[in-house]
Amino acid sequence: MPPTHTTPPTEAVTPLVRGVTVLRRLTEADGSLSLSELERATGLARSTVDRVTATLARMGYVRLDGRDAFLAPRLMELGNAYLSALRLPALLGTHADALADTLDESVSLAVADGDGIRFIHQATRRRAMSLSFRIGDLLPAERTAPGPLFATAWDEQDWARWQVRRDADPMDRCFLAVPPREDPAAGQDLALRAGLAREQGWFLDDQLIEPGLVALAVPVRGTDGRIACVASVVSHTSRHSAESLRETVLPRLRATTGAMERELASAPRPTDEAPAASSTPPAPSGLASWTGESKRQIGREFIESLARGLTVLTAFGEDRDELTLSAVAEATGLARATARRALITLEHLGCVTARDRSFRLTPQVLALGFPPLSRTTLSSIALPHLAALTRRVHDSASLAVLAGDEVQYTARVATSRIMNVNITVGTRLPAYPASLGRVLLAGLPAPARTAWLAQAEPEALTAHTVTGRTELAAVLERAEHDGYSLVDEELEEGLRAIAVPVRDGAGQVVAAVNVAMHSSRRTPQECLTDVLPELRSTVAAIEAELHVTGRFTRVPVA
Repeated sequence: MPPTHTTPPTEAVTPLVRGVTVLRRLTEADGSLSLSELERATGLARSTVDRVTATLARMGYVRLDGRDAFLAPRLMELGNAYLSALRLPALLGTHADALADTLDESVSLAVADGDGIRFIHQATRRRAMSLSFRIGDLLPAERTAPGPLFATAWDEQDWARWQVRRDADPMDRCFLAVPPREDPAAGQDLALRAGLAREQGWFLDDQLIEPGLVALAVPVRGTDGRIACVASVVSHTSRHSAESLRETVLPRLRATTGAMERELASAPRPTDEAPAASSTPPAPSGLASWTGESKRQIGREFIESLARGLTVLTAFGEDRDELTLSAVAEATGLARATARRALITLEHLGCVTARDRSFRLTPQVLALGFPPLSRTTLSSIALPHLAALTRRVHDSASLAVLAGDEVQYTARVATSRIMNVNITVGTRLPAYPASLGRVLLAGLPAPARTAWLAQAEPEALTAHTVTGRTELAAVLERAEHDGYSLVDEELEEGLRAIAVPVRDGAGQVVAAVNVAMHSSRRTPQECLTDVLPELRSTVAAIEAELHVTGRFTRVPVA
């Protein structure tokens, strides 16, 4: 459920409370607000908003552009920590994806979050009318197929909290992922639905969220018999009625959830004890020294306690789903007292739960930017970095992908020179004579590259264009070996460009970035000494954000 407004404990870290508030308001605003809007949305003083956003920008969690603040892809490392510690997306995601492919319908995995449900995996279909929910979105239990299944485990206090929330927000305006209710009384029969779900072991949502949307849900139980998550198939009434969804999909969905349960039963289980010191991650970039250096460089605008508090969330992860205070302190490099106050604050904010002497992350960590950022594209990741590169080298920078025998430009930042390289997003050019094309072709698996060379029919576009297949093969091998391609007047007279590949988390080349200029601007050697280091630095920054963003989501590259 949406976080309640309670008085923070006396040991709470106030800047951390404010920082989480800023991130939540930015998330609710779909990723961006002006600083003035943030001031109004949070109730914080403008000077406080400036300091908080400056600190978040230093961490790479927020990007500041003039008077506007934007959530940055690196913020997803917080949600990644929760999803990694949870293990369910990694263990069950492939089963959900396979079912989506078989049925040609969207498949979701959801966990309980208070009296709501929060999505942890989405396998969606691309259609004009398709599912728009995102990983991390929070929905009220009574308007979903998974909700009644989770409600079968509620006690009296859970039902009381649900009723209080319903009375306070009868139109569901706090749940931004769904449209407001048309009938405030709808959903009050959740107890009856939970009873039906308990009896039949599944639940069918017939347009509870909005007209036209139908969903079928089946629980996935852990080895302890409790519901670990719920898998649901979502469709539209133009494709399935509620009855046809039950008749045609339920057997396959049950078979898939059975396979998921077997996967959970066979997966190695984390020990109940805190990890040994050797298994905890090293302090991220020497956190204490990094925050100290940031404070010296930025001054009072940098809030060390906020940066350290958010970093505590990244101590959790795979095989680190439950940590003691000592393990958190060691993982972050923080003093025990500092880590303790951060954990107390995060527990108050609903991001951490304590049991005995151990701590776990909660699904509310996903409310820190994950939903809007989960739809991030490679182009949107690259654009700010291309703009910074263009400012440094004073020449145009572009991102492109391979599209058959051509390169397609997907992002570009041009200079304001009178003589400029005139290319727009969407432009396609032949790959073989272009710097972008050559690093993309060089990144193909050997069989695919050999097949491309065998069918290629390169033409001479200028007097300098390499057209022989043997020569092109040597050029591509050199580009693969060197990690860049410098093309001098082969695509067009007077055009010189240098490109570097962009690799995903698996090391595969998925795109390329180049800097293009008139040949009078720089010599080929100056391209190597002046531009290539800047280009590589830019691509490293793009790749770092791509790897964070793509850990539990699919990042479209075109």
